[in-house]
Order: sequence, then C-alpha cells, then structure tokens
Amino acid sequence: MMPNITIIMDFLLMGFSDQQEFQFLHFVVFLLMYLAILIGNLLLIILVVMNNHLQKPMYFFLVNLATVDLGSTSVTIPRSMASALMNTRKICYSECAVQMFFFVFFLSSDLFLLTAMAYDRYVAICHPLHYMSMMQWRSCFQMAGAAWMLGFLNAAMHAGILFSLPFCSKVIHQFFCEIPHLMKISCFDPKFSEIRVLLFSALLGVVSFILIIMSYVKIFKTVLSMSLVASRQKAFSTCIPHLLVVCLLLGTGILSHFIPNSGSSYNWDVVLAVIYSMIPPMMNPVIYSMKNKDIKAALLKLFNQRITNQIQNVLRFNS
Repeated sequence: MMPNITIIMDFLLMGFSDQQEFQFLHFVVFLLMYLAILIGNLLLIILVVMNNHLQKPMYFFLVNLATVDLGSTSVTIPRSMASALMNTRKICYSECAVQMFFFVFFLSSDLFLLTAMAYDRYVAICHPLHYMSMMQWRSCFQMAGAAWMLGFLNAAMHAGILFSLPFCSKVIHQFFCEIPHLMKISCFDPKFSEIRVLLFSALLGVVSFILIIMSYVKIFKTVLSMSLVASRQKAFSTCIPHLLVVCLLLGTGILSHFIPNSGSSYNWDVVLAVIYSMIPPMMNPVIYSMKNKDIKAALLKLFNQRITNQIQNVLRFNS
C-alpha cells in the first residue's frame, strides 16, 4: 500500500536541540570550525599560487583538495549557523536539492582527488626517477578534471533520482539535507530507493578505495626496502597522514549512511555527519601542508615579507 503523499514545499532540519543555549553553542562551535577551515584552506591556496617553487603536481592537487573542502563546508555550515542564529528549521525544497547536489559533488570529488593524490605519492616514491615524465601537467589536469567530472556525474545522478521521488514527511533529522535521511522520508520502499541511489556511488567508492589501497601496498613495499632510516621516515611522514584522512572520510561516511537505516538515535547520526563533513577539511591543511618543509618555508617567507612591509611603512610614515 502506498502511504498518503503530500506536496512538500519545504523541509525541517532537526539536527540539533531546540533549547536556546544549545542553539548558541551550535552557532559558536560551527563558526569556529568554519573559520579554521576557511583560514587553513585559503592560506594553502594563496601560498601555492604566490610561490613559483610550489608549482608542482603535488601542490596542484593540494589546491584542488583545498577548493573542494571549502566548497563542501560552505554549502552546509553557513546555512546551519544562520538557522541556529534565527532559531528556524525550515529549508525550502529547491534549496535542499541544491545543497544536497553540491555537497555530494564536492564530497565525491574529494574522494577522487584523494585517489589521484595516492597515485602521485606512488609515482614519487616508487618511481622517483620517472616522476616528472609520468606526472606531467597534462596528466595532472586530466586526473583533476576527471575527479571533478565524476563528482558532478555522481551528484547529478543522486539529485535526479532522489528528488524525483515523493516524500511522505518534511522532517529531516540532520543539520543539512543528507541522502540517507532524505531516503528515509521517501514514500517508496527505502531498500528500493537505496539500491537505485547508492549503487553507482558505492561502485565508484569501492574502485577509488581499491586504487588507494593498491597504491599504498606498493608504496609500503618500496619504503620497507629502503636501506636509509631517514628516507623511510620521510616517506612514511608524507603517506601516513593521507591514509588516515582517507580512512576517516570513508569510515565515518559509511557509518553515517548505514546507521540511519538501523533505527539508531539520530543524535549519533549528527555527530558522524559533523565528523566526516567538517573534520577532514579542517585537518587537511595541517597534515598535508604545515608538516611540509616547502609550505613552511613559503609561510615563513610570507609572514616575514608582511612584517618587513609594515616596518617600512612605519619608518616611511615617521620620516
């Protein structure tokens, strides 16, 4: 029997508590996290663009990753902060569809870029003498373009299928329009909807994960065969953080997509959504950049230049 279907004009995002003090806490915490994401990723982009010695494939992918992280958080966090500040839950149907599309687009592109970065590390460590010939700019642009295009295709398929379904409720137990919770309020059989919507994404995710694992299996074999301890430590220091972020992104994302179907408390779903959507973008500039000697040197040069310019301006003004 098909349940009663009503025309949904807007949704209610019920991700956090209605109490005023918790709404204020929600706003403050999200503001601080968003500022950290903005500062870290924008600073990374500026450093790479302004320094010629950072015009390398590795930093090209880092700029793409920073752009994706800025996009994925900008479509969810400001809207959630505004709702907390104005104490409103409503989000219109079209805005929800756009938010879901761009979130899936950026998040999918994030995973595909991480796959490209794993290949970049594989070439740099396993084939260092052929790195420049194998990682030419044309190849880098093709891999980055493929990541963005696959992310767009994945998001378009999700939005096209999911928002062609009727909804029997407008209440979404999440702080943004997330796919599992939208499927949960669909009027059709959730299992049928889930198979249609997630099969293509699951296939892309599995292929990306297998490629990342294959790259790192070969990387670890090469690193363990190195005779110099310093070389092994340097190789591990560039690979382990990347692998940890991949595991964090995939692990929390998978849990968040399967726990809602198990009838668990939606508060746990909100926590997982915060982790997989906000923690990796906040960590990426630190683990990929701030531990890198080239980035540290560029950052120090930028700060020294700013301080020097300020001192010169003061001396010029006083004279």
